[in-house]
Amino acid sequence: MEELYPEDLTENLYGEGEEDTVSTCADSDADNKKIGAYDKATCLYGEGEEDTASTCADSDADNKKIGAYDKETNLESLLEDLGMEQYHREKLSLSQILGIDGKTITDDPGECKLNVPLHFLKKLMMVNVTARNVRCGVSTDSKDPLFDSNCDDTSETAESNLDYLFESPNKAETFNPLDIITALFLCSDGFVHQELALKMSMCQFSVPLLLPNCDTQQCTLMLWAMRDIVKKYRPSNLSESKGFIEERIVLSELPMISFVRLGECSLSKSEILNKLLSNSQQYHDTFVHRDMESGDIQRRISNGLTEMTWYLPCGNKNMDIFSEPVAIANLRGDIASHETQFSFLCQTSAAVFIFCDQLESECKLLTNKNHKAQIFLVGNQQSKHFRVDSVKKLIASLALTQNNILIKTKQTNGADFVKLLRKRVGDVVNNSQSKMSVEQMADVAHELGITVDEDSPECQDGKMKADEITAEIKDIMKYKEDQLPLQGQLWKKFTCLEKEEFRLRNVGSEDIEHYKCKLQRERNELRQQQSAYWMSKAMICFIAALSSPETERRYFLKWMRINLDNQSHIKLSNLREMYKKKFRDSKNKQEIKDVDQQLSSSSLGVEHFFREMGQIYEASLSLPKTDLSRQQLQHLPKLCAQLLLDGFPLELVDGDASNIPLRWVSDVLSQLNDLVSPKNKILVVTVLGVQSTGKSTLLNTMFGVQFAVSSGRCTRGAFMLLIKVNEDFKKVLNCDFMVIIDTEGLKSPELAQLDNSYEHDNELATLVVGLSDITIINVAMENSTEMKDILQIVVHAFLRMKEVGKKPQCQFVHQNVSDVSAHEKNLRDRKLLLEQLNEMTQAAAKMEKKEKNKNFTDVMEYNPDTGNCYIPGLWNGNPPMAPVNAGYSETVYELKKNIIQQLGKCGSTSNNILGFREWITSLWNAVKHENFIFSFRNSLVADAYMRLCSEYNKWEWEFKKEMYTWVIKAETKISNFGSFTATSEISDMKEFIIELKSEATTELTKWETKILENLKKYFEQPEGHVYLIEGYREDFSNSIKSLRQETERSVFNQITAAADIKQRMKELDKIKATCTEKIKKAVCDLIDECRKKRVEMTDTELDESFDKMWTETLNTLSFPKQQTSDIFSSVSLELRTNLSHKGSHACELLSKKSLKDCGMEPFTYKHKGVGENIKTAFRLFFTWTDLIRARQKIADNIISACNDCITDKINRKTNYHDTYIQEILHIIDERLNKADVDTDIEFEVSLKQHICGFAARKFQKIHEDFIQENDPYRCLQKNKEKFCTDFKDVFHERDQSQRKAQEFTNQCLKPAVEYFIYRSLGPDIVDKMLTRKEFSTRMSFQYSILMDLISKSDFVSFKSYICSYEEYVKLWISRRIKETFSSQSAVCEFEERHLKTCINHINDAIKKAKTENTDSLRTFAVKICTELGDKLVISQDALDAFMVLNNADQEQFGHWLSKCVQEMTEALGEKFKNTNFDTKLSHFHIKPKNELFNRVIGCGKQCPFCKIPCDAGGEAHTQHFASLHRPDGLGQYRYEGSGKLTTDVCTSLVISDNRFRCRATKNELHNYKQYQEIYPDWDIRPDGSLEASDYWKYVMKTYNKEFAKAYDALPAGIPDAWKRITKEQAEESLKKSFNTK
Repeated sequence: MEELYPEDLTENLYGEGEEDTVSTCADSDADNKKIGAYDKATCLYGEGEEDTASTCADSDADNKKIGAYDKETNLESLLEDLGMEQYHREKLSLSQILGIDGKTITDDPGECKLNVPLHFLKKLMMVNVTARNVRCGVSTDSKDPLFDSNCDDTSETAESNLDYLFESPNKAETFNPLDIITALFLCSDGFVHQELALKMSMCQFSVPLLLPNCDTQQCTLMLWAMRDIVKKYRPSNLSESKGFIEERIVLSELPMISFVRLGECSLSKSEILNKLLSNSQQYHDTFVHRDMESGDIQRRISNGLTEMTWYLPCGNKNMDIFSEPVAIANLRGDIASHETQFSFLCQTSAAVFIFCDQLESECKLLTNKNHKAQIFLVGNQQSKHFRVDSVKKLIASLALTQNNILIKTKQTNGADFVKLLRKRVGDVVNNSQSKMSVEQMADVAHELGITVDEDSPECQDGKMKADEITAEIKDIMKYKEDQLPLQGQLWKKFTCLEKEEFRLRNVGSEDIEHYKCKLQRERNELRQQQSAYWMSKAMICFIAALSSPETERRYFLKWMRINLDNQSHIKLSNLREMYKKKFRDSKNKQEIKDVDQQLSSSSLGVEHFFREMGQIYEASLSLPKTDLSRQQLQHLPKLCAQLLLDGFPLELVDGDASNIPLRWVSDVLSQLNDLVSPKNKILVVTVLGVQSTGKSTLLNTMFGVQFAVSSGRCTRGAFMLLIKVNEDFKKVLNCDFMVIIDTEGLKSPELAQLDNSYEHDNELATLVVGLSDITIINVAMENSTEMKDILQIVVHAFLRMKEVGKKPQCQFVHQNVSDVSAHEKNLRDRKLLLEQLNEMTQAAAKMEKKEKNKNFTDVMEYNPDTGNCYIPGLWNGNPPMAPVNAGYSETVYELKKNIIQQLGKCGSTSNNILGFREWITSLWNAVKHENFIFSFRNSLVADAYMRLCSEYNKWEWEFKKEMYTWVIKAETKISNFGSFTATSEISDMKEFIIELKSEATTELTKWETKILENLKKYFEQPEGHVYLIEGYREDFSNSIKSLRQETERSVFNQITAAADIKQRMKELDKIKATCTEKIKKAVCDLIDECRKKRVEMTDTELDESFDKMWTETLNTLSFPKQQTSDIFSSVSLELRTNLSHKGSHACELLSKKSLKDCGMEPFTYKHKGVGENIKTAFRLFFTWTDLIRARQKIADNIISACNDCITDKINRKTNYHDTYIQEILHIIDERLNKADVDTDIEFEVSLKQHICGFAARKFQKIHEDFIQENDPYRCLQKNKEKFCTDFKDVFHERDQSQRKAQEFTNQCLKPAVEYFIYRSLGPDIVDKMLTRKEFSTRMSFQYSILMDLISKSDFVSFKSYICSYEEYVKLWISRRIKETFSSQSAVCEFEERHLKTCINHINDAIKKAKTENTDSLRTFAVKICTELGDKLVISQDALDAFMVLNNADQEQFGHWLSKCVQEMTEALGEKFKNTNFDTKLSHFHIKPKNELFNRVIGCGKQCPFCKIPCDAGGEAHTQHFASLHRPDGLGQYRYEGSGKLTTDVCTSLVISDNRFRCRATKNELHNYKQYQEIYPDWDIRPDGSLEASDYWKYVMKTYNKEFAKAYDALPAGIPDAWKRITKEQAEESLKKSFNTK
């Protein structure tokens, strides 16, 4: 390009002081035409139109000719270079601009020119005054000799550097800022236009007034774009009163002064304008000029652009340049080429200043009679083209005065010239009668054929619909009463009633449930009153307009906001002044409060219409579902959800009523979730701080958003807004949307006293902190008193969140700290802040009764160095002419980057929209109670806890099952020890047991470690909201350790018992072996004797000979009498040992009664010393007979559990062992420890004696049966028939192979296989039952059993469940097991699997034995048994009997054995099919019923008031809780005076001022609110929904009389609201309580 522009043509005339710089321009037109042949996209030089002599009058026309040769237009070419061509067709929208992506936190625009517009946009949206510095980072290339600091100073280098001096400094392709601005306006929609214009105005950049399109040669009046700009200023007439004017700038009627260029001009018009508008101490580049960065770049599309700015006075005559406001317009390019724009300016301006050097040929353009503006000519005498005579002629022809001519002479410097120009402009402004608003300019535009951006059909349609609503507003307060009635007093009363229902502050002596019913009735009446209103005309129009197409709807809402703000400006300005005056002067707080109330009432914004919409929707929900009105309003939440997606805010908290319309907000969020699913993950950023500290400004600057706030008012309540996260950034943040919440300012102490708003502030802070992932806290270090109050609120909120499992992060922001060393200087302040935070934490922890939190860092992760951000003041100078401080924008940008990076780290905890909805509901319900921590309930927490319980139960069962399998193998090894354990090197049983215990310990440790590791990994997973239940981790960890200890005790007991029983059998086995051997010898002798007779003997003769021999031989054998042990003595010793630590009184009680006399009759507890006890009995709840009944109930439950254990031991048919009674005593102790009723030593001793007496009797019987079963004489007699058969076979020399194979199969293998299968089926049954949802967790079980109860509608079942809970649960589980396995196929599947496993093992053992060389059949059989030694328990007696007189052929035996095993398989399969399930259950070693019962019964603790069982998971939890409490009357409690059953529910009592007394309170009255002082391990949460207890309320009202009769009491006085509860509502409340979908 350089060779086309000779130096003499491109030499610039640089402004005011460069007198020698001249340029010849005579031939420039011709030259430019030549240039055009080569340069397809050349327009005029950049801001150089004012500065370059090479641009002249005809250049625009020439450029039109140039375009004829181009294949693409200038606009298309530039858009392609900028990468914006797609947006010319599909306009850029706000959602695209505001989306969070990788570039959001990238500083460097890079070297790619396509990034230039995006970089400009990003900076502008953050109101950064450096936004126009748009050069790509290529001009400072390290290869550039000018920037190379390491060049050697050689002559050659010096010469090359000098050459470089004359090259173009802008060789890299960059863009003129005006081109970028024009391109962006041409490529974006109307809403982006408004945002761009507003942000440019805040930066004190000029904004487009007339936007050109260089392709169509059309221009557009940007009226709509400027609609959002609101300016405040103080003209001279208000300087005394300190009043100010605040209005939309497009409505302000101001004189406009326009500046244009005619032909060439050596003065820089834009730079002169910047100086004109700037104080000497506060210069600012309002207009782009050539000496700015990239300002000298050739303009390609922005000629004809008319920019506008305003000078607005601040009321200080020493600082104001003009004492009255004035608009300034600046036309880019030559007016000769832009006559339309020039005509427009001449008709709308008070004066037009024309900059020019040559005037002769253009007089016609200036002599137009229609021009209304004064004409001023501005020239530069220093220009070679300036001709004095030409100026004189023009003055004469235009009839101009001397004042209309401004010539910069050679003697005039720049400052003097600007001063002169300022005077001329000031004169025009002060004397001008020609004032016009931008809105009025639209008429002129239409006359001249200029399009107006507001003329689009969608914009006009939106305006028409908005005007239809707002035109009716005359008196705002009256309008709100008439058109928006539902959000007024009715809603505020409703809020008060709702909070009272949660807090019960005014219940007095009234019955709580009746009082709550009265409040509910009043609430319902208010809803009915709301429903009775016809929808107002305004709301009908509003909802109809919202249903319009998207663009039209957006315009409508914008017009609504504009119109409403315009309505509020005047009214609110006056009230604000009054408020300030009253606050400053008045000591009457009521007066201040009244003005504050007027401010609130006179405020009317779009949010009030949405608020009304929410109330209309909520009121409609009180109508029947079939009601047409209700059905017609069901679409409203979806409408609002779509608006959220479109970028409009949703009001979360109604700041006027201090309440959340929960159903409305929940349904809107549900619809939003439906619209975006599955892309529904969100992260939340909230700002908290004192009123008027720039919180909304901070958010708007940070994220480029605009929160809807009532004009002139601070934000009320809380608003949320969605920002989309772009696809490329979703993986970084792990979310799809960012939610920004803007909140009402927390009030200063003085203001808080006016309307008792401290409580409201606490509620709001708790809510938004709970919803947030990061909370930005605005603090002011200079006001420590105010800061302390705010910090107290904030610390309370954070402490509450920590206690409920939420871990939000916080960022303290200190505004108006401008020193560059602020961070260091404020080290002391940060230390002070941390000290105050610690002090607040201790105070808050004391109030919340969580005093373990000593420091702020105990509550949350906080680093004083990184958790604080110091932000300079917003304005750089004095408003209204001050631009936004670049330091403010840059620091906010750094804060934004830091926040996004922090969010990226906490992205794993991101909620989805439904989770966010749940948090809103649960937090707000908890907030409505006085004690937040104590009243918090959340289905997300419950759901996360349920999932953890479910996982823990799986781990627990897996561990138990594995150890059970291990014990089976260990017991099998012990049973087979010494018989066929050739593989073991250990021959001593004691050593073997030590080895097994060591192996058991290793196995237990392995599993304990594995489950603890599982728990650790569970809490490390990103999903499932596990961070919410972090507080339960230690409970579950302790439960795992407790489980290991309990299992270890059980395993050791079992292997010890098995070993001891085996050892006791040793002597018996020896006797039996000796006797068997003698019988065998006698039989062999008989065979020899018979064979010697050499006669054929019949079977009868052989039988006679055998009988005779058998009798004679038995007579010769001595059978020592088997001693039976005295089990009573053993049991008595164990009982005495168990009670030894209970003191001498326990031993005395034991001695009073023999154990043999105990357990004969059913246990009946009789209380001693009744007369003495009446004083200490439960006065309110228990009579002394109730105490006896409670203890009797506990005793019955313990006896039932012990009976199950005893029955299990009996069914095993083994010998007695002391571990049996130890296990029973362990059960009793465990149950007594868990008992909620106080028990004394007499009760404990008598109960243990009863159970031990009964157990000893049973155990004595099994011991005697075992001894009898294993008596050697009896065993021999049992085998007599087999010996006889063997004798005859041997005598006749028959082949015994088949029969011996059958005998081995039936006597040795078959019992072992059956025994193995029955031992294995128990865990299988449990496994199968655990796949059912009701057994996954305790809460699932409770839900299922209660649902089953209500479906049966049977009083007896309800009574049994309440009064005999454990017994009912066991029966219910038994029924469930039998239902599940009612078909044989379900169990057969398990039986077949185990049978197949056993048969495979047996066949493998046979094959292995066949392959090995064996010297006898005995060795062959032993090898088989040895191979099966750790799998099947093979009877030694049966094997010994099989070996006697066995002369079978080994090979044939093996052959027949395989066949017999096959037959056994079929026989067993058939047997299992024909055995009923109950019979099978009796053979199981693990009883599924007991295993499932232990799983669902949990810790066994019951609510101290209503006796509902604890739902907590794990055994070792420290806090007991229940999902659903019930009226105390169902637990047999009655009112002391009347004897009626009570209707109080403990979830209501614990928030009331009622009191209770019991043994634990030493019969002193105690507040229910402080119940945890008496029952510290119970956590009774208030009913969050007020409907959770509906299930039990329904049960009580349905069976009131039956319960009263059963409990020997009078029927309860049922509240009216209870009577209306239906079965369906009861079931629904159950689902809600147990968080069941």
